[in-house]
Amino acid sequence: MHDVKATLHTLYVPGVAILIGIAYFVAGLVGDDTRFGVIGLALMTAVAGAWVVLARYSETVKGLMDRKDERIRGIDKDASLFAGWILIVAVIGAFVVQVARGADTSPYAELGAIGGVAYIGAVIVLRLRR
Repeated sequence: MHDVKATLHTLYVPGVAILIGIAYFVAGLVGDDTRFGVIGLALMTAVAGAWVVLARYSETVKGLMDRKDERIRGIDKDASLFAGWILIVAVIGAFVVQVARGADTSPYAELGAIGGVAYIGAVIVLRLRR
């Protein structure tokens, strides 16, 4: 049973990549852009395959996929935090630019609100759990 669980956990990242590819494919079909859908699915399937192949040769990629190594989990957490901050700065920056242009701020305001609510929700849930 442990081997099955470990294998499924290792396939999580490639599986998510393929699901994203399927979402791109469906969006392309619905939006009448079949080329986008096919290229998106092919690209994400290639990304999934690359993760599987790279995991055989890279301790870091393998660690990111199987989540057993505490050091790699810490690196992943720090990298995710950094990426989140960069995204927050980009969304706020784009919002401010749109305000300065007198243009529609809607996409950036919505993304900022989603991020803010997600952060506050996470703080509350994590605080209650600890």
